[in-house]
Amino acid sequence: MRQGLRELGYIEGQNLNIEYRWAEGKYERLYDLAAELVGLQVDVLVTHSTPGSRAAKKATSTIPIVMAVVGNPDETGLVQSIARPGGNVTGTSFFFAELNAKRLQILGDAIPRLARVAVLTNPDNSAHTSVLTAMKEMAEKLRLNFYIVEARKREDLKVALQTAKTRAEALAVIDDRLFIANAQTIADLASQHRLPTIGFREIADAGGSFAYGVNLAEAFRQSMALVDKILKGVDAGSLPIIQASRFELVINLRTAKALGLTIPPSLLARGDQVIE
Repeated sequence: MRQGLRELGYIEGQNLNIEYRWAEGKYERLYDLAAELVGLQVDVLVTHSTPGSRAAKKATSTIPIVMAVVGNPDETGLVQSIARPGGNVTGTSFFFAELNAKRLQILGDAIPRLARVAVLTNPDNSAHTSVLTAMKEMAEKLRLNFYIVEARKREDLKVALQTAKTRAEALAVIDDRLFIANAQTIADLASQHRLPTIGFREIADAGGSFAYGVNLAEAFRQSMALVDKILKGVDAGSLPIIQASRFELVINLRTAKALGLTIPPSLLARGDQVIE
């Protein structure tokens, strides 16, 4: 985010001040934190994920809101449409449901005899509803038995991964701020249970088997162009949602080998990065 702002001429301490709040994975705190920032009369409120964006929208209908990255904002009611968000909200989005469904396909390509897959979801994230529907449809297409395991807080992850191990042969992790913040914990637990895992970039970097998704850091950087336009007087609701168009496949070959997986050459050739 800071990089994107610097590229546009905004320098902290000179012509920019940043106030920030962090909910530490406790979604019930988001509204109060957003209200604190509204009380400071900030010029733009930057947020991310569906829970954070909902809290920001509930806290203000006048201060412009830029969702740095959020999945399917039109489906969850955050905006009226992708082309014309309306109200005081705009931001950067990606094809959330389709992306997560594609992860199951990648798991199937990597593990030809895969029959049972578990999906880690946060029931407090309303954006996961449509994602689970798309993933179930893909699982049926691939003839995979599909199991859901849930975690609302960091302390739930140990039980969730243990449950996944008893029910499935592989794990898919849906993007969620709680899970991203605890990617190392999830990767460590998956390794402990010898559970091949696919999720977002941070999962593979932490030692998970695979990642497929958007570059979240890049999405934050790109969304600062919207902040710039708003600060120059453009109405947030008239700025179309920026849809991420580049998706990355990361293969942690070191982890795959440790789990006894032989990655097909065709899948390796598709990888944007192979961690060896």
